[in-house]
Amino acid sequence: MTMELTRPESFVSPVAGTLNYRLFTPACAPAARKLPLVLFLHGAGERGHDNSSQLTHGIAPLIRYGRESDDPAILLVPQCPLDKQWVDTPWNALCHTMPPQPSEPMRLALELVESARVSLPVDPARTYVTGISMGGYGTWDAIQRRPELFAAALPICGGGDPATAPRLAHMPIWIFHGEVDSVVPVSRSRDMFKALQAAGGKVRYREYPGVDHDAWTRTYDDTEVLEWLFAQRLRPTGG
Repeated sequence: MTMELTRPESFVSPVAGTLNYRLFTPACAPAARKLPLVLFLHGAGERGHDNSSQLTHGIAPLIRYGRESDDPAILLVPQCPLDKQWVDTPWNALCHTMPPQPSEPMRLALELVESARVSLPVDPARTYVTGISMGGYGTWDAIQRRPELFAAALPICGGGDPATAPRLAHMPIWIFHGEVDSVVPVSRSRDMFKALQAAGGKVRYREYPGVDHDAWTRTYDDTEVLEWLFAQRLRPTGG
């Protein structure tokens, strides 16, 4: 069903490189209506070149929520190639410093967002990013590099660079992780939460007791979480 509702696309960067992605555009939205945009970053198990595996988790609940709430979103779901990562760091490491340059898939994903904001009917105040596991790392990396681009973020079982917390203090972020995650250490989310709290950030954290790596199913199925996400707006800067 999710496959049928999305269409395969390929983004060719004006700089260099190509990124496969799936695009969901709500069919029922009025033509003049500006819509929220969600960048969804999948986990390591969905990497490849089939331009479909990245739809496995999270996408169906996001589409369903848009229909039921009458607040549908445009979804960008890029696929990271099999031999690459959203962030060039081991996901079982206890810490990492944000690499000076984004990985190629991350660079392309951010370019894709910028392109979509021009070519599609996107509300510029409502661009969001979320991702799971490897994509949770990608979510942190995206907002660390482009904090002015996103109105809010939902990183799930990922990790970021705590040193970047001050630049994220303005952004609403809700972090999720399983207490006994055997793939990505739960300390990665705890450390980001503590760093953002210390920076005065607008951060929330939910840790699921007794849950291993799959913290995403219950998160995306939770209407409260999605209501929170789509309620966030990017505030204009300047005088």
